[in-house]
Amino acid sequence: MSVSRETIAAIRFGYGFQPGLRGPSDAGDLLRELSDGAQARLLVPGPSFAERHAMLAERREALKRNASEAEQKRLVKRNRAQTVTDAAARLTQRAYGHGLFERMTSFWMDHFTVAAKSPVRALLIPVYEPEAIRPHVMGHFADMLVAVSRHAAMLDYLDQRGSVGPNSKAGRRRDIGLNENLAREVLELHTLGVGGAYTQRDVRELAELLTGYGFQPDTGEFRFVSNQAEPGTETVLGRTYGRGKPDAGEAEEALRDLARHPDTARHIARKLAVHFVSDTPDDRLVRRLESTFRDADGHLPSLYAELLEHPSSWETFGAKVKQPMDFLVSCIRATGQRPSELKRGVQNQLVRALRQMNQPIHGPPGPDGWPEAGEAWITPQGLASRLEFASLLGNQLAKDRDLDPRKLAEDVLRDALRPGTAFAIGGAEARWEGFALIFASPEFNRR
Repeated sequence: MSVSRETIAAIRFGYGFQPGLRGPSDAGDLLRELSDGAQARLLVPGPSFAERHAMLAERREALKRNASEAEQKRLVKRNRAQTVTDAAARLTQRAYGHGLFERMTSFWMDHFTVAAKSPVRALLIPVYEPEAIRPHVMGHFADMLVAVSRHAAMLDYLDQRGSVGPNSKAGRRRDIGLNENLAREVLELHTLGVGGAYTQRDVRELAELLTGYGFQPDTGEFRFVSNQAEPGTETVLGRTYGRGKPDAGEAEEALRDLARHPDTARHIARKLAVHFVSDTPDDRLVRRLESTFRDADGHLPSLYAELLEHPSSWETFGAKVKQPMDFLVSCIRATGQRPSELKRGVQNQLVRALRQMNQPIHGPPGPDGWPEAGEAWITPQGLASRLEFASLLGNQLAKDRDLDPRKLAEDVLRDALRPGTAFAIGGAEARWEGFALIFASPEFNRR
């Protein structure tokens, strides 16, 4: 079955069609989505880091002074409500922002994964995307790498504030050890990739170079704590850094060198192709992306253009399974609902649905982010959860007597709608079943 480029553009490189609206039709339209997305403001801006920190501080202060049970419950409820509001804001942004820009933002958020170690930390993570990721989606990879490596969310997630140089003033005085988490993930996940040209010694030397990286607890602003920084020189991949007094710029220089390493180009190229095209992408596409990344010095718009202009990016439609978040966002677009405007109870349903599909907001299983392989998501539990949500959505849509399941299927799947699926939707005994079949169909769950 042949599928048009317009349908592939909307579903593979975006979050699907919204009824009544034309989608992007080719690479040019998609590149414009990227450009427009970079200039757009957040649809639902949230509290700043300082405001969020104040919310947590108020809760801690109430515990410290043994405030009344009623007051403590109120503060806990308020903070939990904010995390649900944050989740609804992200779903709204993905569904109604500029399609490919939002997809790229999601890709880089997963590449530079941070996770909430506790409900408390989940309150602070939402500032990470607008501060460290979105401003650099249309810039250079090196700038994004530096930004995320200095952001409070990453430094907290990988326990970097507790990393102290053994020979630093603080290390000699308090006998505090070195933490290699950030250095290891920078080398293994963020730049060179598993199997890249680095050794355990490179990990340790980079960890020593990164000592001193921290942030202001109340504002989240980056700060360099010089008395925790390891003095002397460090050698990473054969290059020496740190020739004088400990300086945050030395670690930044190392990060920028890692961003330009050939192994980084190879790692990013393959990861991008796997995410957007196929779990087993065409080697020719990967090589072209690798070459472009290297030749353009990590200029990301050049990389995106190569991805969109390569013929194999428009082949094997349906090869990728939508992850639960993407599935949910596609459902939201198809129904025209804005999660940020829904009642709290419905917002809770969306958050719960993601948890049941095993992709909770801010809860990736580890620093390597969410799995890409389709079999990670098409499991008995995963399918049951999708069917349950499809049925829930079908029942909600059936309340609108003017809405026809067959018409909605044509609007949101266009020429990807298979005759067998169309026949099943049209022959459903109840209207809600017809709607549910749309969202449970293979066409809707794959891209």
